[in-house]
Amino acid sequence: MNQARSTMIAGLADGLEPVRAFTSRDGFAMLGIASLAVVAIVHLTKGIWFEGITGQASPFFYVTNGLILLLGLASAATVVHMASPWVGNQHEAPVWASAMVGVLPVTALLSVFSHGSWAEVLVDDHAAACVAASIASAFCVGGALVFWLRRGAPVSLNLAGWFTGLAAGALGNSFYGITCSVDVIAHQGIWHVVPVIASAVIGRLVVPGLVRW
Repeated sequence: MNQARSTMIAGLADGLEPVRAFTSRDGFAMLGIASLAVVAIVHLTKGIWFEGITGQASPFFYVTNGLILLLGLASAATVVHMASPWVGNQHEAPVWASAMVGVLPVTALLSVFSHGSWAEVLVDDHAAACVAASIASAFCVGGALVFWLRRGAPVSLNLAGWFTGLAAGALGNSFYGITCSVDVIAHQGIWHVVPVIASAVIGRLVVPGLVRW
């Protein structure tokens, strides 16, 4: 009996080869490479707005880009960890970061409407370009995160879709945002948040189908 069992086990194990361990470090490395690629493409095609990185932009420029970057990092870290779930895994960081970013369009609208300049929001020559470029930048980051999720075993695909979209949209917007010289509150608070919302919706609708085995 023992001999037959040993033979069966040996047969099952025959041909097995060791594989590389699945670690979050690899996920962060993949995300970092994708992010560097986006930054390089943006720099080569659009260039960097040096006034923004040298402290000459308006305070709202730094507040907006800082909060959106924080949302992107929090969401991306959550997605990387969701690929290898464990008991008690929490996803609160992106929720709180989303709440903070949600203050931006509210503040922008209150500021614009209080001055009676609502046309400044509706008639923005740079809005379409910023939204389109930010969403395009998000695809590279989102692709890396989807590839990572497919290697793992996320428990909640719908939640993974939301967070993937948030991470891709926020990071893509941040990487492109450093090229945007329109640092007024109406543009930054509204048209730099729209791509994040759009990417989150796209992620929720598309990512679960791409990750599901």
